[in-house]
Amino acid sequence: MGRIISVVNQKGGVGKTTTAINLGAYLAEEGKFVLIVDLDPQANATSGIGVDFQALEQGVYEAVLGQVRMKDIVQPTAHQTLRIAPATPALAGLNVELVDMDRREYKLHESLLEIRHDYDYILIDCPPTLGLITLNGIVAADEILIPVQAEYYALEGLGQLLETVNLVKARIRPDVDILGAVLTMYDSRTKLSDDVLQELYKYFPRNIFRSVIPRSVRLAEAPSFGRSIAMFDASSKGAKAYERLAREIIETELERMPAV
Repeated sequence: MGRIISVVNQKGGVGKTTTAINLGAYLAEEGKFVLIVDLDPQANATSGIGVDFQALEQGVYEAVLGQVRMKDIVQPTAHQTLRIAPATPALAGLNVELVDMDRREYKLHESLLEIRHDYDYILIDCPPTLGLITLNGIVAADEILIPVQAEYYALEGLGQLLETVNLVKARIRPDVDILGAVLTMYDSRTKLSDDVLQELYKYFPRNIFRSVIPRSVRLAEAPSFGRSIAMFDASSKGAKAYERLAREIIETELERMPAV
């Protein structure tokens, strides 16, 4: 059964979409079958992996509402074993549509049940809010991956996010866990980046990935070409960092296996 990981942080610009795309790409490069679910109305993961969302007639919005099956909206990418469930402009209305629905927090979870056996990993790129869309992303997940930008205000609101995850765990989905935090846009030349990393240990004493994502022009450029960094510049520092992160996450599969 596929491992579902939601990439979550209510702050914008911290590298959620960059992480979803490039982690997905390198998991695929490691031979895994991967699906990225673009749950952000901005559709940056969709366009960033090379799919023209404006040309699509349906996407995640219709799948979450049960109008189509999730498997019917999935699009191929340049990576042989990487697919994307695309966002379209209609997704912006999902928060409103969900308000009066029964089991509104479970809609994404239910739409993924049919296909989770088809993939080794399903990565959910959540929007920069803690609304109903993101709540669906958390409830649908087995684990939460939190990108944290190496900037002064990066930790602002992190406590609120952890509280939200804990509430979901207590009241809705007891088996959801925090996979960990990954530091993004790291600049080894600045003391600030190291200070943020040290502060992170207060929130995640045992759950910070060794792989640190550097601030990188090549990472920023890749989405404009509709390519992952693995396709755009595999020799760059950003590419090597996401390759290491993918391998770290694959290593954690052993920790999830029941003891014999």
